[in-house]
Amino acid sequence: MSETTIYGKPNCPHTRRALDAHPGARFVDVLLSKENLDAMLEYSEGKRRIPVIVKDGEVSIGYLKGS
Repeated sequence: MSETTIYGKPNCPHTRRALDAHPGARFVDVLLSKENLDAMLEYSEGKRRIPVIVKDGEVSIGYLKGS
């Protein structure tokens, strides 16, 4: 079974689109804690772009029109 985690901000339109495209994904709010932000930065190699989508170990940064 596929597992997807999306790191982002709840008010970000790109994060919202990514969540809509991945129903059932676990959402991690990077504004909630330093630990959440640090986890996102590990996946993104220090890049501060959201959303960061981790699906079955594959990482993608940003979300535009179904990417």
